[in-house]
Amino acid sequence: MPTKASSFFNEIDQSKLAVDAGIKLRPSVLLIFGNPPLGTQFITANANAGLDWPVRLLVYESEKGEVWTAYTDFDWIARRHGIKNRRDQFKMASSVIASINSNVRAK
Repeated sequence: MPTKASSFFNEIDQSKLAVDAGIKLRPSVLLIFGNPPLGTQFITANANAGLDWPVRLLVYESEKGEVWTAYTDFDWIARRHGIKNRRDQFKMASSVIASINSNVRAK
């Protein structure tokens, strides 16, 4: 099993991009991160899985001012790409995103 820690790749402030385009958008940030030794396990199973890796986590504010997160479910990714031989890796990815998701806080 991969042991390298997750890497943070990028943060895209979608609300800033919207302001720069003259559009008002509630706070919305897309975080891109992953664990290359883990993520490449999915890509080696099906090259098209590269569409879903690295992991993206959307952190956004609702109309009520609540902070929410959204990400693509890993079981859905497995089905989407027909990956059946990486169950342990998908389980690990699910536990990592759940841990990260539980630590998201508003600034």
